[in-house]
Amino acid sequence: MKRIWIALSFIICHLSFSVAQTFETRYARPVHDVMQDVSQRFGIKLKFDANVDTVGKLLPYADFRIRPYSLEQTLDNICKYYDWNWWPQTGNSYKIKLYEYPRRHDDDGRQMLDWLSTKYSNREQWEQRRAILIKEVRERLQIDAFLDSCVKDKPAILSKVRKHDGYTTQNICLELTPGQHAFGTIYTSLKKGLKPLIICPDGHWPSRYRDDEQQRLATLARMGAICVDFDLYGYSQSKDEVGDHNTPRAHIFQAACGLKLLDWMLKNRKDIDTTRIAANGGSGGGTHTVLLAILDQRIKASAPVVHVASHFDGGCPCESGMPVQLSGGGTCEAELAAIIAPQPLLLVSDGGDWTHTNPELEYPFIQRIFSFYDAKTNVRNIHLPDERHDFGPNKRQAVYDFFADVFGLDRTMIDESKVTIELPETMQSKIP
Repeated sequence: MKRIWIALSFIICHLSFSVAQTFETRYARPVHDVMQDVSQRFGIKLKFDANVDTVGKLLPYADFRIRPYSLEQTLDNICKYYDWNWWPQTGNSYKIKLYEYPRRHDDDGRQMLDWLSTKYSNREQWEQRRAILIKEVRERLQIDAFLDSCVKDKPAILSKVRKHDGYTTQNICLELTPGQHAFGTIYTSLKKGLKPLIICPDGHWPSRYRDDEQQRLATLARMGAICVDFDLYGYSQSKDEVGDHNTPRAHIFQAACGLKLLDWMLKNRKDIDTTRIAANGGSGGGTHTVLLAILDQRIKASAPVVHVASHFDGGCPCESGMPVQLSGGGTCEAELAAIIAPQPLLLVSDGGDWTHTNPELEYPFIQRIFSFYDAKTNVRNIHLPDERHDFGPNKRQAVYDFFADVFGLDRTMIDESKVTIELPETMQSKIP
């Protein structure tokens, strides 16, 4: 009797499953079960981000979404139904996350660059495209209206000059809009004569006071440059004024900081060589390095570090909060970075972040645009495959070498041990 009951139970369950898997039920199955099947079928491990909830979710036409020949297409078919996305991790594991509009897969970047490449095959076609991009980036960023609203002709707040080995530091504070300031530090070479100026937007690290930023800017100053950095919107001293960094206003404000500091430096300093002006920053600072070169033609060299990718626009509102990447019918950071052509451009990339594709994708794409000017050698890529997302010693060395070459800075002064690491309170401006 027991055996008969077991057999009947099996038949009933099988019939229930068959009934459930009909057109009337849209062949729905719990997405959690489907993901378990995918994991077993393809021999992978699936991890779910904390904000991805599979509980109680039924996936319609579940088994029809599985492509036995392609894990990636299978994950696409499942994830897109819920506005999720998948990302490969180390080994054979994949992470399921909510959809992020600025982050795409490597192959999306390849397809974007292929599509963009069809738009121009010579200098004239590129310059037509370039003009459209510059115009639309300004419009989408709303930078001109913001600059018009800025405080006019108010004196900067400057600290006393502090003298170090081969350079000086001085804090600067400019009021941009009523009650909101650009806070920065000027690093100046003790070498005589006109000096190149490098505007240095900061990235999403704890603060601009950190050791590696002081080492980089001070070393460039010792080599013969003037460098100016500034707080991210809502970071360090700026945090006391605006609070939240995660707002599209950060995108506009940070761009305006770089432009207004450049204006002030050229108006008030007599030791700057106006033919040698550059921008250099890493990560989010790399985004604004590219943006400065688009917005201001006085920028004659650009060095975005661990930033440029065709499949990633920067995941922060200060980088893509104002949709400049929609300019020209759709663009990407690689094409935007190429706007500086034929002026010198340095891409520093590594194997541990979104820039891992630079040698195969972004660098050749940008080289092609530079070749329209017979200036292919004016763009270089220093790729560090064993490194991760930071502004470490090898990345800083790439920056020193670049500016030594393009601005004639003194290589003999590259010695970070000579840099004085100042305390955060020393580098802060005192506002009356």
